[in-house]
Amino acid sequence: MKMPTIEQLRTNRNVLFWSLHAAGWAAYGITQYFGALLYEKPSSYARVIAVAAVSGFVLSMPMRFIYQRLWGRSPRTMIVGVLATCYITALALRIVINLSYKQFIEPDWQAQTLFEFFGGALSTTYLLLCWSVLYFGIKFYESQRKQEAAMLKAVALAQEAQLKMLRYQLNPHFLFNTLNAISTLILDNQNRTANHAVTRLSEFLRYTLDQDPMKKVTLRQEIEALDLYLNTERLRFGERLRLEYAIDAPALEALVPSLLLQPLLENSLKYAVSAREQGGLVRIEGRTREGLLELAVIDDGPGLREDVPDGARRGVGLRNTRERLTVLYGERCRFTVLNSHPGLRVDMALPLETAEVADEQVAVRAAPARAAGARR
Repeated sequence: MKMPTIEQLRTNRNVLFWSLHAAGWAAYGITQYFGALLYEKPSSYARVIAVAAVSGFVLSMPMRFIYQRLWGRSPRTMIVGVLATCYITALALRIVINLSYKQFIEPDWQAQTLFEFFGGALSTTYLLLCWSVLYFGIKFYESQRKQEAAMLKAVALAQEAQLKMLRYQLNPHFLFNTLNAISTLILDNQNRTANHAVTRLSEFLRYTLDQDPMKKVTLRQEIEALDLYLNTERLRFGERLRLEYAIDAPALEALVPSLLLQPLLENSLKYAVSAREQGGLVRIEGRTREGLLELAVIDDGPGLREDVPDGARRGVGLRNTRERLTVLYGERCRFTVLNSHPGLRVDMALPLETAEVADEQVAVRAAPARAAGARR
């Protein structure tokens, strides 16, 4: 039989479990055997030890599947479940050990009471409790490592997303158009309006540079940041840009990853407003329902082209947002893009978090993802 490698033990949980499970019961048999030699037990006692080790290996196997069911439950449920599982397994194991003792050591022995028949169950329970502590210890350690890996991936992805946002969304073309619009205002002696535009632009640039990419902000703060961005875009589009908000009051206090909506909004401005002479409408919706924060960015532009493959037509900006949410929330989030006839609709559903409980929550379950800039 080929021995498992270190890499297999590190990455394959089944290989790790069965290797440790076999090694543990083998170690139990060896220590019992040397103990029997120390106390000068008869040679036939080795058979009892062998039966005990093999039976322990077999009877404790179901404990793994029971504990998988218990994992994630409340501490009280886990403790009661572990104690009950260990004691019931210990009773079954003692029956086998005592019967083998009768078979190989004392054929004439007869249990006078049921208690004698299950004798030694308490000490065996302690042994199985040690097995359980080792199992949960390893499982907790693996869970912590996965959470740390997920957090590192989320940090890297969010930081790259922020840098890509500055590179692609706040590109020289955007700055050129904005500054050109401000210059036009100055030439038209609209100095007050131009000064207001410069202030808004600087505030948004400061926000994007100072914002911690891993910090979650309330949806209200996210909307305020969008307003800074939109105030500069309105210099370019004027009345061609029409914006609607339909956000429930409770949703405004929910937490979202910072700069989550900006690339989606920029995407809509590019295709639904900038590309059409008559401009377009962008609508942002938000509500809370059944423990989720549901968000939608809707425009009345041309939507998605049906003749382009799905992976390509969703573009860099939409893929980036999807991947960032996947890293942060795993399977607990939902992200869909579809044509709304007319226009494009981007729907998101995130676990509902508020500022009061945010510090108590930890990001879990990450999927490998590669960050990219924002643009369809």
